[in-house]
Amino acid sequence: MSDGLKWGVQRRLEFIDFRLFWDGRFNRSDLSETFGISPQQASSDISQYEKLAAANLEYDRAKKAYVRTSEFKPALVGDTIERYLLQLVAIENEWMRPEDTWFAALPPVEIVTLGRRRTDPDILLSLLDAIRSKNEIDVRYTSITGSSEPPRTIAPHALFHSAGAWYVRSWSREHNDFRFYNISRITSVKAVRSSLIDPALDFEWIHELDLILAPNPQLGADQLAAVATEYGMKDGELRFPCRLALSFFLIVERNLDLQPGLLDANRQQLVLENYEEVEQAKASARKLSKQALTRVIENATGEE
Repeated sequence: MSDGLKWGVQRRLEFIDFRLFWDGRFNRSDLSETFGISPQQASSDISQYEKLAAANLEYDRAKKAYVRTSEFKPALVGDTIERYLLQLVAIENEWMRPEDTWFAALPPVEIVTLGRRRTDPDILLSLLDAIRSKNEIDVRYTSITGSSEPPRTIAPHALFHSAGAWYVRSWSREHNDFRFYNISRITSVKAVRSSLIDPALDFEWIHELDLILAPNPQLGADQLAAVATEYGMKDGELRFPCRLALSFFLIVERNLDLQPGLLDANRQQLVLENYEEVEQAKASARKLSKQALTRVIENATGEE
């Protein structure tokens, strides 16, 4: 619908769509102040939006604003709520400034999460550069015991987020396998070198398997139905495609490695019906990676 529009105009039309969707109203000065444009340009943008989705808005003279109609359907921003909610989380955690969003006002919101040490931007940039250039780097890494350890040599190839923490998936020279490193525990990066390790050898990362999830059978009938509804299950199960390497985090987070009955059912509302299949697939992928990595290192050593 918006093909051929300049990028700036496209963004301003998205802003109108966003404000109508989430705030129910906007006026010409909102456009002018947000984008630093003249009132005339703002009026032109509103006219352009009316051509695109005339049924979405009407002018309310009492409010001196354009308001959302009962027939409103998002024309540009989509009808998903994730962008809105994630930005609220980012603002509350001070990851993003309110003025960097398109909110007219913030609803009352509280976020309960344990704070972590902020990642040094230089460390993140070094990791991103290493991923982009397929380099290996020496890092200082604080173990969970807090003990001082010698530098570790890793070849990072992907980032991963789980339960409020960011990790980097990397090959470890010391272990000659692929592991996750908590980025908040990396305190320094140095000694950049070209890596011999191909990320395609991380078979646990590149291979996916459906996790077959179902409500814990220990739950009551009403609770079973509520859990199935919450996760959009079909025929009482949810097939969730997941990288083998990442299944560990979901299994630990949801206690999916425990047999039903060992925990209160309300603390383990889901069960993993193919747990053994997942664990066997992970072990097989890890073994294949280890064999391939050993050959790479042996060949490199032989060439030297």
